[in-house]
Amino acid sequence: MNKRLALFANIEPAAPFWAREVAEKGVDVVFDRLISGKYDTVKYGQLITKVKDFDSAQALNSISECSSVFLTPEDENWPVRVNELQSPPFALIVKGDVSILNNPSLAIVGTRNPTPYGVRLAGDFAAGFVDREWDIISGGAYGIDTAAHRGALVAEGRTIAVIASGIDVQYPAGNARLFEEICEHGAIITEVMPGVVAMPHRFLTRNRLIAALSLSTLVVEAAFRSGSLRTARDAAELMRPVMAIPGPITSPSSEGCHRLIGERAAELVTSVADAMELISAL
Repeated sequence: MNKRLALFANIEPAAPFWAREVAEKGVDVVFDRLISGKYDTVKYGQLITKVKDFDSAQALNSISECSSVFLTPEDENWPVRVNELQSPPFALIVKGDVSILNNPSLAIVGTRNPTPYGVRLAGDFAAGFVDREWDIISGGAYGIDTAAHRGALVAEGRTIAVIASGIDVQYPAGNARLFEEICEHGAIITEVMPGVVAMPHRFLTRNRLIAALSLSTLVVEAAFRSGSLRTARDAAELMRPVMAIPGPITSPSSEGCHRLIGERAAELVTSVADAMELISAL
């Protein structure tokens, strides 16, 4: 596990080259080749130094101090659906209930600047799926993500937040209380070490995890160019059902949903019953 932890802590998530290397050769071989200089020592010199100097005991302690666990593909609670990704995670850090990660789950994603219409529907759909014994997955951000998490919690269900920062970094800070509630009734998942701050590119890489952890993805409100559309396309690449809720044709907040529907990249749904019927038919 120490070798896996060293790679996890020092290689940026979703790096295609290293994902291929680990998939083809295994963690132990990649680690040993790295520290013995079998990879380009100029191109990967900084990484080699970091891996050689890595203190696995200290890293495990930092995870434990956050009341979290380091979950690997060898663990019985590993979310097997993420293995279908082109660049699956080397491991995950999880705070909360690790036993729920393979439950039937719906991803609900959308804009950080929703209309009241979007907030209400995100909460309603979350509650509706919870009533049917599904868990809700989202990204813990303001807007539609928050509405989806809260909808699940109000319905006394389980919800999972996949974040782009370290498990101890409250981002966004205004959702600190929400994160506490999620841990009590679900889990928070990250692909980076404690203390790592959220950066723009990490939101895109975490979006693939949201798509992979879920059996289906629902886009509630999204701008014409939106990270939520990336999540939808990640889900489609995994052959998972993608759904979108239509809005007023004059609303910029619904342009992304209309784009997905118009491109036939998502199925139009208007009710929880519609969504369940679509998912069960596939």
